[in-house]
Amino acid sequence: MKYALSALAGATALAISLIAGPAMAQDGGIVVYNAQHESLTNAWVEGFTKETGIKVTVRHGGDSDFSNQIVAEGAASPADVFLTENSPAMVLVESAGLFAPVDADTQAQIPKEYQPTSGKWVGIAARSTVFAYNKTKLTAEQLPKSLLELADPSWKGRWAASPSGADFQAIVSALLQLKGEAATADWLKAMKENFTAYKGNSTVMKAVNAGEVEGGVIYHYYYYGDQAKTGENSKNVGLHYFKNQDPGAFVSVSGGGVLASSKHPKEAQAFLKWVTGKGGQDVLKTGNSFEYAVGKGADSNPALVPLADLQAPKVDATTLNSKKVTDLMTAAGLL
Repeated sequence: MKYALSALAGATALAISLIAGPAMAQDGGIVVYNAQHESLTNAWVEGFTKETGIKVTVRHGGDSDFSNQIVAEGAASPADVFLTENSPAMVLVESAGLFAPVDADTQAQIPKEYQPTSGKWVGIAARSTVFAYNKTKLTAEQLPKSLLELADPSWKGRWAASPSGADFQAIVSALLQLKGEAATADWLKAMKENFTAYKGNSTVMKAVNAGEVEGGVIYHYYYYGDQAKTGENSKNVGLHYFKNQDPGAFVSVSGGGVLASSKHPKEAQAFLKWVTGKGGQDVLKTGNSFEYAVGKGADSNPALVPLADLQAPKVDATTLNSKKVTDLMTAAGLL
C-alpha cells in the first residue's frame, strides 16, 4: 500500500503522517497504527493535540494487516497505540503479549460489556450488524428473523456479503462463539451455496440498492453515511435489525490499546484516555462516522437506533478467534 505524506495545518501544529516506511514519532509525540476510519481518527487526533499539545503521527491501514504487522515487529514496533475497527485484531495482538495494561482511569470510562476482562485494551466505538434490504423487493414480513435463516435454500441467490473483509469476519467470529464450530461450519457451507460475493460493504449496499440482490449483511453505518450525503446508493435500502440476542444482532467493538514496547507510554495512555472520554466520544455524536459511542453516559449520533435497543448477544471479545474463522471460511470456499 502506498501512503502519501500529509499534514493538517493549524494553530496546534497537528501532524498526521501517512508513510510507507517505519513510522517515526515527532519529538515528544506518539505513533498510532490506525485501522479505524481515517476521518474519525484524524478528528480524534486533532482534538487530542489541540487539548494536550502532544503531537501524533498516524499510519493508516487495515485491521488484519496491522495486527499481523505488530506481531511480526514485536518489541521493535515503532507504534505506541493501535486502533481497530473490529476486535479480533486486538485479540491477536493481545494473545501475543504485546499490549500494556490500559490505565484504570481509562477503563472506568467504558462499560464492561465494551472491553475485555483482561484490561489489555478498551472499546472506543461500536458498529451493529444489519440486514440491508431492497424495499421494493422485500416486505417486513419477508425479512429473515435470524441470521441463521440465510442458510436456508429459499435464500439461494438472494443475498450478498463481503467475506474477504474484516467486518464480515468479525460477524462470523461472533457466530462461532455463540453457536460453536460445527454450526458455524454448516452455516458457512450453506452461505457459499446461497450468497453473492462483493468486495466491500459499501459495494454490497449498492448492489442491494440497485436490486441485484434482495439483501445483504453489512454494518449499519454504511447506510447512514450514504444517507447523510446524497443517498443515491441507499434510496431503496431499508435496515433490518435482528435483535433478540441473535448472532445477526452482533455489535462489533472497535478497540484501542497501548503497545508494551511504547517509547512514550504516558502520552500513549493519555491519548487512549482522551478517545474514550468526553472529547473523543463527542466526536462520534457530532461527526460523520455514524459509529456508536460506547463511553459511559455518552450519546451517539441521534440518527442511529439507540445502542440499548439493539438487543445484541453477549459476546466475550477476548475469545473472538480470527484464525479459526479464516480457517473455517477457507474450508467453506469463501476465502
